[in-house]
Amino acid sequence: MELTLPLNQVFLYAKLSINSANFILKELLTISKEIFITNLDKKKLQRLIVLEEEFQPGNKDYLDDLTYELERAVVTQPEEIPADVITMHSQVVLKDLDNDEELIYTLVYPDEANIAEDKISVLAPIGTAILGYRVGDTLDWKIPNGTLRLKVDKILFQPESSGNFEL
Repeated sequence: MELTLPLNQVFLYAKLSINSANFILKELLTISKEIFITNLDKKKLQRLIVLEEEFQPGNKDYLDDLTYELERAVVTQPEEIPADVITMHSQVVLKDLDNDEELIYTLVYPDEANIAEDKISVLAPIGTAILGYRVGDTLDWKIPNGTLRLKVDKILFQPESSGNFEL
């Protein structure tokens, strides 16, 4: 696919910071699946990003990815989030489309993550990737030796659909 931009846009992009340019390019080049998030989850995750930036040294690409997802998400009240959307503390079944294996994970905040209990952090690449997706959605998860093609098969538990809006 060839992307051509008017000269005035090229100069505009040249003036932007690297982070801003990367964000804009992601928007231009990625056909993004619409995702949903509650306003409470968004606020908590934005606070988490600020804390991680301030107190965790090293590579912050994962924070850029989460920030990007939060910015593009459709934000709703917790009471209005569809029951088939992965929110924080949702337990989901992901199906590997290449081998039909089912993976069950609960999406949690970093301090609650425990791989032995299948609790994955929202800051892990797969955690960020599934946030806001709906049953039936598919995603490609890049792993060291390739890409897993996953489908959100079902949601076993979503706090909001059970009346818990503060988890």
